[in-house]
Amino acid sequence: MTPLTQTKILRVLQDQQFERVGGNETIRTDVRLIAATNRDLERLIASGQFRGDLYYRLNVYTIKLPPLRDRADDLPLLVGYFLKRFSRELGKDVGSIAPEALDILLRHPWPGNLRELQSVLKQALLQATGPVLLPEFLPASARGEGRAHSGTASNAPLTTADLARFIDERLESGSRDLHAEWLALTERHLLAHVLRHTGNNLSQAARVLGINRATLRTRLGQLGMAVGRSAFADDGHHS
Repeated sequence: MTPLTQTKILRVLQDQQFERVGGNETIRTDVRLIAATNRDLERLIASGQFRGDLYYRLNVYTIKLPPLRDRADDLPLLVGYFLKRFSRELGKDVGSIAPEALDILLRHPWPGNLRELQSVLKQALLQATGPVLLPEFLPASARGEGRAHSGTASNAPLTTADLARFIDERLESGSRDLHAEWLALTERHLLAHVLRHTGNNLSQAARVLGINRATLRTRLGQLGMAVGRSAFADDGHHS
């Protein structure tokens, strides 16, 4: 929002009046304004990019919306809504999602939050060939395959350039959960590397990582990482 726009909105809130573009008549109004942002407004105020008086006018009652990965109960409702909406927009006749596909979405960490969910569903609908959205229609990123959301291969070593690009991309998108997104990215590569080192043996990988096998299995599921059957083989030791 430009400084000029901020000034105009502040005037509307304070004086409850405005003029239409190109008009001379002052119009009085009595409205309630709901504002949303993914930026840290207090930090923008400190840097002089956002007016403090406008912030305090808007900040009468604040609702903090948790990231999508922390709202698992909301995901089926959001998937149903966007499935219906995008099916109509894309000319598809997809009315439901298979339980297996929904389970994959529930395990995904959603570093891109709602925009990522919308993108995933649009991509899946473009691949869909029947009335039910199946797991194979989901993009590889949602299934934990192919390339990670940072644009680097999930099974390839991360370079300094990869990490810098990831940070720049998330800063540019206005991320407010960068620490958790960074942990998800780096943990995915750590686990993949350790599993390759141990030949996909889950018990051995857990010992190398210093965590128990159940915790490792849980994290693999939450990160959407598929591993071979040997990863879950019991080597005779239980964690």
